[in-house]
Amino acid sequence: MSPNIKAVCVYCSASSNIAPHYGEEVKALGQIMAQHGWSLVFGGGGCGLMGAVADSVLSHGGKAVGIIPEHLKQQDKPQEGLTELFVVDTMHQRKQMMVDRSDAFVILPGGLGTLDEAFEILTWKQLKLHDKPVVLLNSHGYWDEFLNLIDKMIEEKFVVSAHKNLFSVAETVGQIEDILLEAPDERFNPEIKRI
Repeated sequence: MSPNIKAVCVYCSASSNIAPHYGEEVKALGQIMAQHGWSLVFGGGGCGLMGAVADSVLSHGGKAVGIIPEHLKQQDKPQEGLTELFVVDTMHQRKQMMVDRSDAFVILPGGLGTLDEAFEILTWKQLKLHDKPVVLLNSHGYWDEFLNLIDKMIEEKFVVSAHKNLFSVAETVGQIEDILLEAPDERFNPEIKRI
């Protein structure tokens, strides 16, 4: 077990108009996180998978930390009952703070915002700005085309094959748990990070 994992950042959809099975999976993830004492770090919204994972973590006795920009706070109601809620000025500040406060990252099904966060956290790892575990939940084949795109980038020599090791792929929530429990500790000194 990795003793350094105390907080897990979850990137996911804020949409409530999605298939119910995605919601059931995030509830299971929230329960697992609470059982292991892994605090949730997320975008702070109370809608969609974002709200569901926070609800689950909190209802199972865990901690949930939301980070939301002021402009989104005005249009999207923040999740209620959070352990901590930080309101920041910009999306960039939000993403930086999410990275700084997290020891691992889980990418769930989501839209353009989730895709943006996924590519950014993988790019930062590629550039050796962090060495934290990143897990992609390929629930119901949701990320198949994303994975095919990575393979195409490798085939066309835009990406080296070793960069497929920047992240792990889980088909189930239980596999996320296994991957995080077996993850090696981060090797980088936080005092010399260049982000």
